[in-house]
Amino acid sequence: MKNTVVVFARAPRLGTVKRRLARDIGDRQALRFHVGTLLGLLRSLRADRTFRTVLAIAPDRTKVSLPWPLPLLPQGFGDIGQRMDRACRRFTRGNVAIVGCDIPAACAADARAAFKAMGSAQAVFGPAEDGGYWLVGMGPRRPARPFANARWSSEHALKDTLVNFAGRETAQLRTLRDVDTVADLPSRR
Repeated sequence: MKNTVVVFARAPRLGTVKRRLARDIGDRQALRFHVGTLLGLLRSLRADRTFRTVLAIAPDRTKVSLPWPLPLLPQGFGDIGQRMDRACRRFTRGNVAIVGCDIPAACAADARAAFKAMGSAQAVFGPAEDGGYWLVGMGPRRPARPFANARWSSEHALKDTLVNFAGRETAQLRTLRDVDTVADLPSRR
């Protein structure tokens, strides 16, 4: 079965995306950033035919207008770990990688690197500079609760998640920066 990349995103609506960023730059600029980063990532992923790309959207039942057809998947309820776990369980054959949409440097080459790493590892993580992760990939043999007890939106998220993979071979990709606040924007570095 073909590998799958699931992009996690909030529906692009004014005042509902990148709220911490919006406090500094305003709702319109935050929406512009969100849409630009999301479309750039989806464009890159769609161009690569070695895997399929799916968009997991929140809130559920949201209509999203994209320049091209793309399968949509509702994220459902719960914290980010519960939503990622649910998305992974939808793809029980082949490898699945979940990617956040607020990482300007992420691209199809990262997804290919993740799937290549899963040739020898059971899971792969793309560490974020803030201690979280921007990508998680797993093969069909997954822990029962891969995202249990993680302290989300903290510098402990990756370390906490790795505890769930104890005794399993894991790999890490390059470290990237996700954008949560104005200080995280690439031009601010």
